[in-house]
Amino acid sequence: MKRKEFLRGLGLVGIGSLAIPIINSCSTDDDSSDSSTDTDSSSGSSSGSGSSSGSGSSSGDCSVTSSETAGPFPTISPSSLVKSDITMDRTGVAFTIKITIKNTNASCAVLKDAIVDIWHCDKDGYYSEYGGTSMQSVNYTTVHFLRGRQTTDSNGLVTFTSIFPGWYSGRATHIHVHIYNASGTSLLVTQIAFPEGTNSAVVLVNASTANGYTKGMSGYTYNASDNVFSDSVANELSTITGSVSEGFVLTHTINVAG
Repeated sequence: MKRKEFLRGLGLVGIGSLAIPIINSCSTDDDSSDSSTDTDSSSGSSSGSGSSSGSGSSSGDCSVTSSETAGPFPTISPSSLVKSDITMDRTGVAFTIKITIKNTNASCAVLKDAIVDIWHCDKDGYYSEYGGTSMQSVNYTTVHFLRGRQTTDSNGLVTFTSIFPGWYSGRATHIHVHIYNASGTSLLVTQIAFPEGTNSAVVLVNASTANGYTKGMSGYTYNASDNVFSDSVANELSTITGSVSEGFVLTHTINVAG
């Protein structure tokens, strides 16, 4: 039996399972989820560009993107974080995140007015809103960096301005995403994987000590060994273009049953 199926059988799914973080630290994010409801919404966007640096899969397959855990550190009050620039005081390589939402119930037409929450760690592998515990020693409980909410436009697109995520033990570089319909009903919790390889953005950024990325790739967990992506990376892999000097742009499509 696959791990996802086993966990679903136990009912250990979704944002409601906030007991799981007590067992699983950020370095061992699990790989299941269904979800909860959160209503308030807003919209907005920004733009970015860059030259090729690596690509992922954006196939024409019209099936729902794999669901994943919200992780041990989901956003506590996402409706209070309606913004497109989620950087706050975090430093690192400039990063633009462009996510398109499509509806499998409408032959994968773009889904307007979907509410999209994202969150990811900083260049050092730390999350805001948590800390001071064995799961994360640095205490960031009073700040909200690298978390935000936007509503899809007529093209099904949301855009966020951020910094390129770092990584932490046991996980590949990733972004968490929670999608709701316009009424605030949860549709999907998933994660976005990053392309890997010699000239990938992941490698280039983590070699950029000038921008504060000090870990390099020693001890990095690749997608194939990541306990979230190892069985589902094909439909969670983004495309990333750009450069360290100019910044990177991530583009990704997520399919939901809207």
